[in-house]
Amino acid sequence: MSGPVEMTVPDALAGERVDRAVSMLTGWSRAEVQSLASQGEISVDGRVVAKSHRLSAGEVVVVASGPVAAELPGPEDVDVPVVFEDDHLLVIDKPAGLVVHPGAGNHHGTLVHGLLARDPAIAGVGDPERPGIVHRLDRETSGLMVVARTQEVYESLVGALARHDVEREYVALVWGHPKNARGVVDAPIGRSTTRRTRMAVRREGKDARTLYEVVEWFVDPESALVECQLETGRTHQIRVHLAAIGHPVVGDATYGGRRRPIDLARPFLHARRLAFAHPVTGAPCSFSSPLPAELEAVLANLRGTPAPDVTEAPDASDASDAR
Repeated sequence: MSGPVEMTVPDALAGERVDRAVSMLTGWSRAEVQSLASQGEISVDGRVVAKSHRLSAGEVVVVASGPVAAELPGPEDVDVPVVFEDDHLLVIDKPAGLVVHPGAGNHHGTLVHGLLARDPAIAGVGDPERPGIVHRLDRETSGLMVVARTQEVYESLVGALARHDVEREYVALVWGHPKNARGVVDAPIGRSTTRRTRMAVRREGKDARTLYEVVEWFVDPESALVECQLETGRTHQIRVHLAAIGHPVVGDATYGGRRRPIDLARPFLHARRLAFAHPVTGAPCSFSSPLPAELEAVLANLRGTPAPDVTEAPDASDASDAR
């Protein structure tokens, strides 16, 4: 951690929030500066201020200590369920409970650590703190995600996602019956102002768009199986959007979906299909993943059919359909 940093607010930054101004003047990330402000590390003319404090020209801003340098992840013995790989990319069928990359409270045992053990060269691809990761899944969301093995492929896949050229289809079980059998939730998502670990629909948030379609209705209890397609990839997007229209994902304690009589310890959300043009060959690639056994058991109970044997895990080779 570095020592105190002092700076005088230039005329060009008058009226700016202190977190944005400090980020611009130091090169630190906005998130790093906001974290320092929350810890009381930033003062203006001798007075500790919050991250949203507006600055005036000539004021002296002092940051008591700079951000701690991030510890870059290294290889660890973490199982990486690969359903397809070549020299350019990997497609992973992530199980629920596996964190994708290091973050607050999860510094070891992530998918990234396992990827680095499998292919150390991935360390030089993309963001050093989350190497190879093109898009991510929430910890308790299972299913398919693609990982880049080279910088060229990383940049190509990130661009394809931005252009909506990657098809990502999820399946979710929600509480209640949506008014429309199909629809679009087009609402910006940002960090909740009351609980920082949650996201929320906010006017100041980033654009977010989710398409959904009901594929099966259930009466006891009233619920529905829906297919969702992402046009954007915001944190918790599907979970937030479905909760915002009054139909939270079953099992999702964060957004109001953990209820009886369906006893599920994780959100019923699975990334079922992933399709894109191969960034090097241009060949169409399509992958599918069956529902995990614990989610199939929930559906079997709703349908009144015998539950599958949850002790049997699907074979990894059955989880992909590459061509």
